[in-house]
Amino acid sequence: MSDPEPEPVHRAPMRARNRDDVPEGAGAEHGLRHGLVGIGERLAAVPDSVSEAVAAAADQDGEKGGRMVRRFAELPYDTLVWTRDGDGGFRLGRITGPWRYDVSSDAVTVGIHHVRDARWLTRTFTEDEVPAAVAETFRRGGRNFQRTHNDDAEQRTAELWAANEGSN
Repeated sequence: MSDPEPEPVHRAPMRARNRDDVPEGAGAEHGLRHGLVGIGERLAAVPDSVSEAVAAAADQDGEKGGRMVRRFAELPYDTLVWTRDGDGGFRLGRITGPWRYDVSSDAVTVGIHHVRDARWLTRTFTEDEVPAAVAETFRRGGRNFQRTHNDDAEQRTAELWAANEGSN
């Protein structure tokens, strides 16, 4: 059996950038509970498409906000993502669905509105089990969904997924 092919890995803190009233981990717990991965922010009007969401985010939060929504929406299916649950454990998932704008009461509560379906492994990983570069991206803090640019992290994440996906 050959090693899994490395693929991009992303950090998904699932924390709205402008919501300090939401406890750390609440967005991730929402995503894990509902089989989602997501990013903030709430838009003034509900968009009907990705292009409307990108334009609205750019108008509301600047060009960076629009780029963040576009990049998130355009990620390929099966993209690997890491998040941290409310207890600080690491959870590994794969994106399984297209972008949509979530206006549910749960989404409003946690401030995560741009979402995609995700399949999360049921296993929780400790910091010493995850690739060092992944742990470091979370240690640095921040609320942005972002790629972890590290070949070892990509390889190890693919291995962890392959070794644990059957136990779901």
